[in-house]
This record gives sequence, structure tokens and C-alpha cells, in this order.
Amino acid sequence: MGSFALIVTITTTALFTLLGLFQVSRQQQDLESYTTSRNSTNTPALVATMVASAMGAWILFAPPEAASAMGGLSALLGYALASCLAVAVFALIGPRLRWLMPQGHSLTEYARHRYGRPMYWLTELVTLFYMFVYLAAELTAIAKALQLLADVPLGLTALVVIVAVLIYTLYGGLSASIYTDRLQFFVILPLLFIAFGAAVFTLGGWGAATAPVVQASPELTSLANPPGQRFGLTLVVAIVAAEIFNQGNWQRVYAAKSDRALRGAFLGAAFLFILPLVILAGLLGLFATQFGIAGDTAYFQLLQQLQAPNWLLGGVMVLAVSLVMSSIDTLLNGMASLFTQDLLQLSPGANRRWVLNLSRLLMVVAALPAVWIASRGYSVLYLFLLADLLCAGAVFPLLLGLYSRRIGGANALVSSLVGIGVGALFFPRPDFSPLMAGLPGGGDLLISFGGALLVSAMLSLLWNEIAFLTGTGDRFNFHRLQAVQPYAPAASPTRPAAAIPLSKG
Repeated sequence: MGSFALIVTITTTALFTLLGLFQVSRQQQDLESYTTSRNSTNTPALVATMVASAMGAWILFAPPEAASAMGGLSALLGYALASCLAVAVFALIGPRLRWLMPQGHSLTEYARHRYGRPMYWLTELVTLFYMFVYLAAELTAIAKALQLLADVPLGLTALVVIVAVLIYTLYGGLSASIYTDRLQFFVILPLLFIAFGAAVFTLGGWGAATAPVVQASPELTSLANPPGQRFGLTLVVAIVAAEIFNQGNWQRVYAAKSDRALRGAFLGAAFLFILPLVILAGLLGLFATQFGIAGDTAYFQLLQQLQAPNWLLGGVMVLAVSLVMSSIDTLLNGMASLFTQDLLQLSPGANRRWVLNLSRLLMVVAALPAVWIASRGYSVLYLFLLADLLCAGAVFPLLLGLYSRRIGGANALVSSLVGIGVGALFFPRPDFSPLMAGLPGGGDLLISFGGALLVSAMLSLLWNEIAFLTGTGDRFNFHRLQAVQPYAPAASPTRPAAAIPLSKG
């Protein structure tokens, strides 16, 4: 079975790699197209790339775990809603940033020009930390899946997948990622339905699949389940805040052909695909509870319990590999985009080809520790939660500057840091015991994330309102953002940024 799994994995990765390389070999690459592909993607293609990049291998692990071990159906619906809203929110804020910074690339670039360097570095730190944890989690997920199904060594799976993805992303950049996402969309969608349908059929139909769960654990199928409701609400705060810092989403915001295409694609991807597909995947974990199975590997243990035939196991492997490739290339491209901006800030006059090659090298460097983490089989849940806390504390002050002229860099930075600090007081230790012994609500993730978000929001709004009522503080001129040219250095508080033309090659 191990040889079969390796053949399936290598064949799947090789096929997507070759197709990606063939597509980009017909295109001329420069720094701008490599990182942005500005105004190039229509609605159907944008829907496909958003669905494929948003649904990584986590969909086979996290929703089943939510349904089987974190509160049942109410927890699953919370997870699905959080995943949906995390994409849908870009239909609102995406066009706003495109209008404010039509030549922009990222949220970090906006933070630099809108707030200055301190807030920019905080945004950069949060973004890179979140994306690295996401990358490590995806590689760990696919490695564990193949180890469970076919006893393939963790490190071997992680290495095969990351090498394949690096080959076409290093060469083709964002255009290669969007193209392969479109192909993976048409693989992921039918295979996920087949995986779900085969499980229901093997269990004896819908009634036979659900009746034992309702009888043995009625709380899992009830929406009035307080632990599940709290878990679901926690995920809404954590996931929506975190995905704002996913550079892959902002690359696709700027890749959209128009604001209309952006809104239609992000809303369509969120509500027509991501919401129902997360529910579908999570129900597989719910079915597994009738065999006493629960946790992040619930679906894969269910396959073993049902003694799934090789054709189904092969299909699930192709599904898992397609899912992880579609998300990993997005994360790697997002990191390369940020590295490019940072390098050009440090050395504005640098040769664009040199910057592009150095960004590619840094992409490989970022991938190596993620492969090592996956090879060890470590759980990255705690790191994910820590990244979510940072995102929850910084997201509101950062986005408020899209709409308010009054909020300044000091306001945004202090509000973010205070929000993160308050959330940290209630954040759990790595063993999920309270960090602050004796503190009411200590160790409660909903209080931690909610506190970080609410405190930072209230502080920034209060500061903003005082500035409005007293007439103090500067009124930021949004036209300064509209005048920013690609990869321009940040302007000082008293003068606009100088335009730096982008040379090809």
C-alpha cells in the first residue's frame, strides 16, 4: 500500500507541476506579473482559484474534528460560517483597498504608506508568522494523511509535495498558482463529493449513517449545544481575523479584472462552494462518531473502519494532494510577494531581476523549516492559535484606516498592542491550562480572541472619536495612497512618496 500511495502522490504532483510549467512558459514574466497579475483574472477563474486556495488539506482534518470532538453540528456550522465569512469579507474591503491604492500589492504595503514603519513591521510580522504556520500545518496534514492510509514516512510525503510546488511557483509566480488552482478546482470538487457519497453508501444510506449518531450522541446533532456554539463563535473571530493577513487573498484582490468581478467571485466562492463543502467534509467526522472515532484524523480512521477499496483510497489521496498543493502554492507566492516588497524598500534602486531571484531563494528558505516540522509530526494547533490571537488584536485598527482619516500610526499601533496584550492574559498555555492562574476566564479562547478584538476596536474608535471632537491630530489624505506607484518607498508624514517606475526583466 505504501508503494501505491507514493505512486499516486508523485503522479499527481508531477502532473500539476508539468501543466503549471507549460502554462507559464508561454508568458513573459516580470516582477509585477510574478507577484500580482494585476487586473487579469475574470470571475469564473477567480472563483476557482479562491475555492482551491482557500480549501487546503485542513478541510479533511479540521471540520471532521469540529464535528466529532468539538461540539458536533453547531461547532461544524460555526467552522463553515467562519471559513465562508473569511472569504466573503474581501468583497467589501477588497474594492476599497483597490480604490485607495490602485497600484498596490498587499495589506503590509498599505500599512506602511498609511501608518508608517512601526505599524508596517507589526503587520509584516503577523502576516509572515500566520502564513508560515499555515504552510507547516498543510504539510503536516498531508504527511499524516498518507502515513495513516499507507504508512508513508512523514518527511518523504512533505518533501515530494513541497518540491513539486516549488518547481512551478519559483518559475511562474502568481500566474502559475492561479492556473493550477483552476485545474485543482475541477479535481477537488468531484472527488470531495465522491468521498462523501462513498462513505454514505458504505454506511447503508443517509438514514443508516445518521441514526446511530442521533441515538448514541444526540448532543452532537443538536444546534443548541453550548460548547459547540462557543467553539463556532471562537472560530468566526479567529479565522476571519487571520485570513485578513493572508497575502494570497490580497494578491487575488489585485488580480481581479474589475471590482465587479472581485465581488462576484469572492461572494460566489464563499457562499456557493466553501460554506457547503466545509459542512460536507465535517459530516464525515460526525458519521465516524458511531464507531467511537473522534479527532483530526476521524475521516481517515472512518475509511479504515469501513475497509474502503483501493480505488476510493486512491481518490482520497489525489484529493488530499490536490488540496494541499492548491493552498501551499498560494502561501509560497504570498511570501515571495512580501519578500519582494521588503527587498525593494531596503534597496529601492536594486535590479528587479536580482530582487526576483532573491525572493525565490527566500521562498525556499521559508519552506525548509516547514518541511522539518511536518517530518516530525508536530501539532501546530497552538502556533495557529497564537497567530490567530495576533491577528485578532491587530485587524480592526488596521482596517479602520481604510475608512477613517483621523486614525494615525500611533493610534493603530498602540490599540493593536494593547488588544494583543489583553488577549494574551486569557490565552492558554501550550497544555491549554490558563496562562494566568486564578484569572476568571483564563484559558478561554473565545474570551482571549474576543477580548483582543473588542479592546483594540474600542481603543482605536475612542482615540479616533476624541481626535474628531477636539479637532486634534492629522487628517490623512487618501490621495497619497492613490498616488503610490508599484514598490514605491513609504512617504514621510510631510511629503508624498516619489514614484519609482517598474522596469521589466
